[in-house]
Amino acid sequence: MSTRIGLISDVHASPDMLAEALAIFADGQVDEIICAGDIAGYYDSLLPTIQLLQQYECKVIVGNHDQSWLEQNPTPSCPEIRSYLQQLPLTLELEIEGKRLFVVHANPPSEQHGGIKLRNRDGDLIEQRLQEWTERLAAYDYDVLIVGHTHQVYAERLGQILVINPGSVPFNHCCMILSLPDFGIETFALGGREIIKCWNYSQVFAQNSSATIKKRN
Repeated sequence: MSTRIGLISDVHASPDMLAEALAIFADGQVDEIICAGDIAGYYDSLLPTIQLLQQYECKVIVGNHDQSWLEQNPTPSCPEIRSYLQQLPLTLELEIEGKRLFVVHANPPSEQHGGIKLRNRDGDLIEQRLQEWTERLAAYDYDVLIVGHTHQVYAERLGQILVINPGSVPFNHCCMILSLPDFGIETFALGGREIIKCWNYSQVFAQNSSATIKKRN
C-alpha cells in the first residue's frame, strides 16, 4: 500500500495558483495535503485562499506572515480569517505508512524565521550547507521533515532524514507529491512557468530597480 501526500508552502494569498496545485493533487489522487505555512503575505486574496484550503481539508501550520497578519489586524474586522489563522498549529507530527513526519515553517524545533537554506541564489546546492544541516538535524528522530519559508525547492536526504521544501506556490511556481513508504517525490510546475529553485525577494527587487534605472536612462 502507498499513501500519496500533496505538499505546498508559502501560498501568500494567491488562490489562483493554489487552485492549480490542488487540481494537480486531485488528478494525482493524493490522500493528504500538507501546507507548511505562510497563507498570508504579499498578495491580497487571503479569504479565498483560506476557503480553498478548507474545501480540500488541507493540513496547515502557521507561518511568520500569518502571525504578522494577526498582529497587524488586532480588531475582528475579518473574523473568518482571524479564526482560521488563530487555530493553526505551530508544527505537525504525523505517522503515515510507518514513517514519522514533522512539519515546521522554517526549521526545528519550531522556528518561523531563518530556515533551511540549501541553495545559492543561482539555485545550486551548497555542499557546506548540506553538511551543516545534516549535523544540525542529527538529533531529530524523523523520517521526513517538511519545511517552507525560504522559497527554495528541494528534496534532499540529510543523514537519516528526507528534508523537503516544496517551495512557494506563487514565487517558485511549484508543488510536490510525496509517496510513502517508498519516499517517492514528484515535482510539478505551476502557471505554465518554469520552476525557480531559489526565489529571493531582495534579488528580484534589485533586478527590477536596475531595469527601471536603465529604462529611465
